[in-house]
Parts: sequence; C-alpha cells; structure tokens
Amino acid sequence: MSEVLSFVTDAFSVMSGWEIFAALLGMGYIIFAAKEIKWCWPIAFISTLIYTVLFWEGQLPMQALLNFYYMGMAVYGYMLWRRHDQTEQTLAISSWSWNKQLLFVLTGGLLSLITAYYLDITDTSQNPYLDASVTIFSVMNTWLMAKKILQNWLYWVIIDAAAIVLYAQSGYYATVILFSIYTVLAIVGYLNWLKLYTK
Repeated sequence: MSEVLSFVTDAFSVMSGWEIFAALLGMGYIIFAAKEIKWCWPIAFISTLIYTVLFWEGQLPMQALLNFYYMGMAVYGYMLWRRHDQTEQTLAISSWSWNKQLLFVLTGGLLSLITAYYLDITDTSQNPYLDASVTIFSVMNTWLMAKKILQNWLYWVIIDAAAIVLYAQSGYYATVILFSIYTVLAIVGYLNWLKLYTK
C-alpha cells in the first residue's frame, strides 16, 4: 500500500501547477457533464486551453492540436446546450441503435488505421496504432458528448483505458493516474445519464 501511495505522490510531484489545475478542471467538466450542467463546457474550454499550451511547449504537437479541437468542441457544446436551455425543448439524451454504433466503430477504426500507418512510416510516434486510435476516437466521441448520445460515456471508458496503456508505455505516469480517475467518472456519468434517459 505504501508503494502505491509513494507512486501517486511521486507522479503528482513532477506535475506543474498549471497541469494540476487543468486536470482538476477536466474532472469538473466530467462531473458537470454527467449532471447535464451546461457550464461543463466553459470549464472544458479553460482546461483544454491550458493543455494546448502545455503540450505545444512540451513539443507534443499532435496532443496540442487535439486539445485545440477540444476547445472548439467546448464552444460548440456550450452553444448547443444553451440554445436548448433557452427554448422549451431541451436537448434530450438519446440512444444510438446498434447499426449506428457499428458504423461509428468501423469509421473510427478505419481512420485510426490510416493515421497509424502514416505515423508508423514517418516514425513520429512511439506507439502509432494506440496513439492514433486514442486520438481519432477522442475526436469523434467529443461530438457524441455534445449531442448527448448516451453511449458516449461507454466509449470514454474504453478510450480512457486505452489512453492509460498509451501513457504508461510512454512514461507519463501522472497522466495515468488522472485518466484512471477519468475512467471511473465516465462510468458514473453513464449510470447517471442512463437513469435520466430511462425516465
């Protein structure tokens, strides 16, 4: 038990204050989103803005671009949820059919393979296939979150679990801990939305 505690302490000690702040905001985003509170999106915007700068300065351009995309999706998500708040028709949680989910997975898989192949031949990633899959499905799934598709939370569980493996193999142990928390929060988010959806 003491070894686990020591690992966690060491991991967080190497993080900058901005990284910790961005991570806490990221957790706040997930908690607010699970409760369908539109302020999750401004929180996400600030978190991803910080991560964009951190990853750019840390010479991780792909991760910086991914977070820049998240910033745009945060604006889109807030406008979408706010627009429905201002009318009598709120944006309801919806569930996708198995056919739509299969198309989603196949599309993401194909795009991941194409991206991974490019990363592999250009030797720009330590783990091109896992790196590409996490990035592609994160981009696609953020859109599902904004549209309040119930299954987005289940996809986040898988994406976050894959990201944990990726970051562990890349030596980002502090991020492994944070994504472990994100995985648990995604499960909570799914159960909460499922309860709201069944009502």
